Amino acid sequence: MLHFSCDFCGKDLLPGGAARFVVKMEAFAAADPAELTDADTDPDAVEEMARLLRAQEEAGDDPNPTLAHKKLRFDLCSGCYEKFLADPLGREKVEFDFSEN
Repeated sequence: MLHFSCDFCGKDLLPGGAARFVVKMEAFAAADPAELTDADTDPDAVEEMARLLRAQEEAGDDPNPTLAHKKLRFDLCSGCYEKFLADPLGREKVEFDFSEN
């Protein structure tokens, strides 16, 4: 039998019991389309791009892991789900503790 608990508050989510909500998120670097120029279609540029792609495939690793594509999934209880919907980026929880200079 599968066991689920709320990924935020830790409450047990038993089958047939309290509602369980699934939140899926996907994060990736945005790539805005650039306009092509004649210089971009120069045969030397095409060969250089092919060389760079081959080198990246051979390396096998993401050259910048901080910008890697991520898929996330969270199981939430009904209370945490409502809180998530009200403030999905957690902006209300941000508190600043300024010194009294």
